[in-house]
Amino acid sequence: MANLNIDSEKDRTYDAIVIGSGISGGWSAKELCERGLKTLVLERGRKVKHIKDYPTTNMYPWEFEHRNELPYEVKQENPVVSKCYAFHEDAAHFFVKDKEHPYIQDKPFDWIRGYQVGGKSLLWARQTQRWSDLDFEGPARDGFAVDWPIRYADLKPWYDHVERFAGIAGDKDGLPELPDGEFLPGYPLNVVEKYFKQSIEGKYPGRKVISARCAHISQPQPIHIQQGRTQCQNRTLCQRGCPFGGYFSSNSSTLPWAAKTGKMTLRPDSVVHSILYDEGKGRAIGVKVIDRNTKEEIEFYARIIFVNAAAINTNLILLNSISNRFPSGLGNDSETLGKYVAFHNYSARVYAEYEGLLDYKTAGRNPAGGGYIPRFRNLHHQETDYLRGYAAGFGASRSAQSMQSGLGQELKESLLNPQLGNWTVGSHMMGETIPKATSYVALDTDKKDDWGVPLLKISIDYDENDNKMKRDYLDTMEEMFKVAGFSNIRRDEAWQAPGLDIHEMGGVRMGHDAKTSVLNKWNQMHAVPNVFVTDGACMTSTSTQNPSLTYMAFSAR
Repeated sequence: MANLNIDSEKDRTYDAIVIGSGISGGWSAKELCERGLKTLVLERGRKVKHIKDYPTTNMYPWEFEHRNELPYEVKQENPVVSKCYAFHEDAAHFFVKDKEHPYIQDKPFDWIRGYQVGGKSLLWARQTQRWSDLDFEGPARDGFAVDWPIRYADLKPWYDHVERFAGIAGDKDGLPELPDGEFLPGYPLNVVEKYFKQSIEGKYPGRKVISARCAHISQPQPIHIQQGRTQCQNRTLCQRGCPFGGYFSSNSSTLPWAAKTGKMTLRPDSVVHSILYDEGKGRAIGVKVIDRNTKEEIEFYARIIFVNAAAINTNLILLNSISNRFPSGLGNDSETLGKYVAFHNYSARVYAEYEGLLDYKTAGRNPAGGGYIPRFRNLHHQETDYLRGYAAGFGASRSAQSMQSGLGQELKESLLNPQLGNWTVGSHMMGETIPKATSYVALDTDKKDDWGVPLLKISIDYDENDNKMKRDYLDTMEEMFKVAGFSNIRRDEAWQAPGLDIHEMGGVRMGHDAKTSVLNKWNQMHAVPNVFVTDGACMTSTSTQNPSLTYMAFSAR
């Protein structure tokens, strides 16, 4: 029996374990396998194989039972995930349903999740911007959070590395606050987006409107062909999974690349309960897993562990990894684990119409989504009554529409003869929020899920800094729309809970000092040096940029 146990443990021993197969986990797996490490990738959800498991990717609208709408009953059963822009009949199978995986909202928080191989890399909005020193220096400059232990120069070669492999389309804009990258050709602005750019940059020299940068292959390079990926077809059906590999996902890119090495073992249906810690060795030795289907408890072992479960689940796993040495969670000597969680404020939009350039219209689709306005507030000095700033999206479109009022012949004529109206334009904010100790996640002491893991309590909210920033965005964007000659301007400041931005960050933050942070400058636990966290949980602050590209760079680094 002793020999059998030894053999069994040997069969479950690897050089490295990666927890999570999404954007950051895929990169961790790729880099470890390429360097010859026998690597186990654990995914709590089901297996999803590129192309084979995209059941709706080539369906026409009329082939969906409900024309891509979800039944009322489904929406009622899923009040949180139903708020997500991509939760429709064509992609609902890639989202976690509310009832199946409950959590506790001490304050309203919309936790959007994708439990399958590839995670939310199948569903993300694919916007990719680098951070700059402005972002990494933010906490040191204004005293909130702790100083980042790295600067842009530390991450630049890794941004280069992941951009070349993933395929990022964008323009060279020459903005120090938004560094240029290793870009494929960008997707051009349309005629009204260009008009808005000229209007704003002529009136406000410090403000820019650029083509949005996105993880789409606009012009395939040899490295993309080697991955079996090809040019984006501009379908903008990305949430279904792309059979062309036209946008970056773990399923189409990093996981198959890792598998080609022969060094990767991918184990789906593996709910990670906790990380095992050996007090004698002073190191983590493995991971306890609950099989999703059988509920069997299994332990896997490795010299190195990467935690890439997505920010909030990474916090949950580490908080649940308790021992005599770490009674409040693995590596939590600083007592900051689970705290200083932040997000992006997407809670304001501005819409309008433009009555000019009516000899043009839009046709086709732009996977980049249009324009991007980089942060321009508090860049070089504190100019507002709030800290940090916001970026914004901007888009314009004009297509033929039918009036759907009326009855009988009048309605038929309208439907059969769509008319071009004015251009419609819109913008949304993406504001940086300040990490605070009062924004936290914690384990419930009584309630557990179906796999015996404590339910997570989430207590995260907006603050007065967010409210001031939101008012400034609305006032400023309305002013810019007026300068551009737009009409029928409408401000939308409808409240939405944190979380719907799907940019949760922090809780396992990086820092110089083990007394005030969990990770060092290498994303490595101060107190447990063979455990690395390179997903959103590691973030010390949030900046205004979409964060996924930075997670990829951290993982590769």
